[in-house]
Order: sequence, then C-alpha cells, then structure tokens
Amino acid sequence: MKQLLLFCFLPFLGFSQGYTSYFTGNATDVVTTPEFGVCIMGGATEHDNAMKWLLQRANGGDVVVLRSSGSNGYNDYLYSELGITVNSVETLVITSVAGATNPYVLDKVSKAEMIWFAGGDQWNYVSFFKNNALEDVINNHINVKQAPIGGTSAGMAILGGSYFSAQNGTISSSQAMSNPYASNMTIGSNDFLQVPFLDDVITDTHYDNPDRRGRHAVFLARMKNDFGYNLRGIACNEYVAVCIGPEGKAKVFGDYPNYQEFAFFIQSNCLNTGPIETCSANTPLTWNYGGQALKVYKVPGTMQGTHYFDVNVWESAIGSGGTWENWAVVNGSLNVTNGVAPICALNNSNFESDSFEIAPNPFQNYLSFETEINGSVAIYDGIGKRVFFSENFSGNRIDTSELESGLYFIKIDSNGSSVTKKIIKE
Repeated sequence: MKQLLLFCFLPFLGFSQGYTSYFTGNATDVVTTPEFGVCIMGGATEHDNAMKWLLQRANGGDVVVLRSSGSNGYNDYLYSELGITVNSVETLVITSVAGATNPYVLDKVSKAEMIWFAGGDQWNYVSFFKNNALEDVINNHINVKQAPIGGTSAGMAILGGSYFSAQNGTISSSQAMSNPYASNMTIGSNDFLQVPFLDDVITDTHYDNPDRRGRHAVFLARMKNDFGYNLRGIACNEYVAVCIGPEGKAKVFGDYPNYQEFAFFIQSNCLNTGPIETCSANTPLTWNYGGQALKVYKVPGTMQGTHYFDVNVWESAIGSGGTWENWAVVNGSLNVTNGVAPICALNNSNFESDSFEIAPNPFQNYLSFETEINGSVAIYDGIGKRVFFSENFSGNRIDTSELESGLYFIKIDSNGSSVTKKIIKE
C-alpha cells in the first residue's frame, strides 16, 4: 500500500461556521507522547531556538495554531523551516464562539500534540474561547495530556492564571499608573487557562516598545489591593522568549549582548505584608515601600537560553545571568533602582538554624558569634537592603555601631553550611 503523501491543502473556508482552516503536512493523524512545556514570546519575530525547544516536545505529533485573524503564516515555518519533524501543522483562524465550538475545531485541537497561540487581540481569544468546550479541550491538553503550549503577544497575554483581557482596549503605563481603576484596566483571574507554573502569574509583552513596566506594576497592585493576592509577573521584550519545562526552570532566549533583550520576573517584596499606600480610582498609584515594593529579576536572553529563573519556587530567587532591580510607583511614576534578591530567598538556607550561635541577640554595637566564622557574611535590613557584606570574613565579631536600631537578617555561608537568622539591634 502506498504511504499517504504530504499534503498542503488550500484553506478550508468555514466563514458561516466561524473558522478557517489552513493545513500543511500528513492528513493521517498520529498519536505520540508529548512532553509538557510552555513557551511565551514577547511579540515580534519568533525566536527560532525557543520554538524548536517547544516543537521538540510534540515528539513528532500534530501542531495546531490558534488565531483570530491572519492566515497560514506559521504553517511552513513550523512544519519544515525549523528542521524539527512534526506530522502536520494546522492553523485555525477562529472568528466567533460558533467557530471555537465547531466539532471540527474541537476534534483537531483535542488531537494536537502542541498548541500555539498567535498574536492579535487577546480579547478575541477570551471572548471566543472562554467558558465553552474549546477552553475545556485546551486545559485538557495542558493538564491531562501534559502537552506543550505557547504563544506570542496576545497569545502570551492569555496564558497566565491572571491576564489583561483588553476588553475595553489597551492601556498605557502612564494611564494605568495615573488611575489604577480606569475603565480599560480589565483583568481576569483564575477563570480561563490553567498552565502549570503560571497559575499565579500575569504576563505582559512588547516590554520595550512601548515601555509597559508601569502598567504591569499596576496589574499586580490591583490584585493585591482588591483581593490581597500577591500575584507575580513575567514579561518579555519583543524578541525574547521564556520557555519553562516540567522542572520549573524558565530559560530565557534572545540575542544578548548583540541586542538589549531581557525577560523580567516580578514579585512583590515578601517583607511588605501591609496594604498598598494609595490604590484607588481616579488617584495616581503609590506603591513604594521604601523604593522596594517589587523585586524584579532581569535576565538577558541568549541564543541558547543559558540564563534562567526558577519559577517553581519564586521565593528561592534561584537564577543565573540576571540582576535584581527594585521597582516602586510613587504618585503615578515608576522608579527603578538597582537591588538585591528578596529577603525571603534567605529562608531557603536553614532559617534560624543553630549551626552558628549569635550572642547576645538583641545586640548593640557589636555582633558576636560563639564560634569563629570563615566565609561570607551579609546583613540585610528590614526591607531587604544589604547593609553589610564580607565575602571572606574571618573572626567572631562584627562592628555594628553604624547600624540603626531595628530588625535585621544575617546570612552566613561558612565551612559548607548556609544559615540565616533574624537579629535585632537595640
């Protein structure tokens, strides 16, 4: 019997049914065992290596591209241009709820080993795909089949557990910071797609053009103010991709240092448990907390995705290649300064262990150890600012006469042990 040849069909037009199909590849469905992965991109040209990373997880199966406008621009790119073997690529341009819930569409998406969301208008995705059978099929793909999924621009925007829906159009950073409750500040939460590692994340895209850091901070502020929910953020510059595998390591792809291409991993300062200073309608946002309301790990993307941040446990602040920044919004303006890892990261290292005894505690002008320390010692104040650091400390006493009274944290790495303790200066 002859093998079925590869086909490149003309588009199947289903305007009356609310979708159009563009198909490339082998028309006979194959069933493979995919591997979970999520890849989110900032909204310009796709990063080839990141897309290869995602395609490989389909394990030679069928790829479905979902979009609400455009045509078959992804078909040849994903099917043959990247050199990763897949059985087929089908683009479904869905323009209504009727299209989203058409039996043909549901069948194709349910059989896919990989799903990719194109750019466009995220409100179309939300209004066409949410609260119907297609939403169920996509969530089954992610969490039951544990198959790869990704998206760019609007496709990235909808993959967080919370998302900016753009129901009333987009919003700029200046508009959002000047009025956090503007009519076009529309956020959905925990009611759409359920992607591992992104369930408590809101994403943003095109981060460098225009500058969207301010509005992203407002997204996080609204969730904290309205629901007491410390949401996290992941954002990409336009040519940057973040790819997350089953272990929770978010690898950052880009073309740094040839270009200033970064991903941003944003979390509220874990020491800031109080309310936001000013977050109300028709009033500029102030979320300051001593200039450190948000702790941000800024990671340059490389061609091979060598730098990363661990999103399995955000508070651990485990990553490579990045730098920490502090973000704060004061009277509707974003302030960005150099920073250090969030103090909660220190909790990973045997917090309050008895390996090194400090006496007395509380202390006054000197901090003394009962055993000699040979290693690095860092002291942080109550909002995470490092006020003392010695990489090669040797001894059993530190002069603290210049420190003001209050709560501090000391982190000691000595002789293969790592310890963190709360200390108080009288």
